[in-house]
Amino acid sequence: MSERGALRGLRVLMWVLIAVEVPVYLVWLVQVGYLTGQELPRSDVARWAPPVLLPPAALLFCVMAGWVWWGSVVARTRSPLRGRWIVVSLVFVAVTSVFCGVASVDDPSVSVGLLSAAVTGLGMIGLFFIPAACSRQLPDVVRRRGRQAPVGTDPAGPTGT
Repeated sequence: MSERGALRGLRVLMWVLIAVEVPVYLVWLVQVGYLTGQELPRSDVARWAPPVLLPPAALLFCVMAGWVWWGSVVARTRSPLRGRWIVVSLVFVAVTSVFCGVASVDDPSVSVGLLSAAVTGLGMIGLFFIPAACSRQLPDVVRRRGRQAPVGTDPAGPTGT
């Protein structure tokens, strides 16, 4: 398989995963947000906040973090994922998503928590990689990373034979 075909295959694979993971995650967020909000009293306006605010917040925070990370990869700068605001926003989305997933059922269990964590993780990964999948620099970054020597190896080759 040629390099161009492999890069095209990578982009197609990324988009297939995004096309499956992201809609499932966003629909799941609306559903569990609705069920969690319905636990609040009928007179409380906040009962509509989880299904209305959580999906756009997840979309915004994850794509924004992915965009900032991808920009640093393309520019070859230090990863901004070490930045406090990015980590806090991603942790907020993850914790809120898993919490709503667990709180939305009548009988929470470990399996519900694991399912919520799995759906959240896959959805957040799909959202996070949208900027990379859209980028025209993806082939250049993949080629550049492929030419770099693996960590811990001597680029001059083995010595002392």
